[in-house]
Amino acid sequence: MTISTWVTLAISILVLLYAISIYNHLIHLRHNVAQAWSNIDVLMKQRHDEIPKLVDICREHMRYEQETLLKITRARARVSDAANAENMVALGAAETALRGGLDELFAVVENYPDLKANESFQHLESRITGLESSIADRREFYNACVNIYNIRVDQFPDIIISKAFSFKHKELLVFSDLETADVNIHQLFKRS
Repeated sequence: MTISTWVTLAISILVLLYAISIYNHLIHLRHNVAQAWSNIDVLMKQRHDEIPKLVDICREHMRYEQETLLKITRARARVSDAANAENMVALGAAETALRGGLDELFAVVENYPDLKANESFQHLESRITGLESSIADRREFYNACVNIYNIRVDQFPDIIISKAFSFKHKELLVFSDLETADVNIHQLFKRS
């Protein structure tokens, strides 16, 4: 074997090892995105299980607020459907509707002192509020993972491997302007 054959062989091996390294890193990033989504999904399922309990407690006290309770129930179903389909666009919209319904419900509760003093209601309100906060934190982490993954899929030389092995972009979990806007507490109390 000549020196040029050895050099060509060495370069080929290095290129192959580099391509394997890129592929493995893309796999790692894809799994990070899946794990971040799984963390959100677990919290949303926990919240999903708590909302019917909250609605039941509220229904006993709030005979005249059925529209608010229906809004929450419908939004909960849309969140569940979007999450099961992993449709981030629909999930963002459904989450916005659910958060709006819960905000409205918690504002309306002010008109029902017996409900507000109910220990079960207080526990569920605290639990759901905590889950909402955790979901928001996990969404931020999910979007960071997706962003890193999407950048790697697009940058050179990773794009060669990503196209060859069909690595697809992931969707960011985006929220409507309503979800990201400042909450006007005064307006919430005026509605009730």
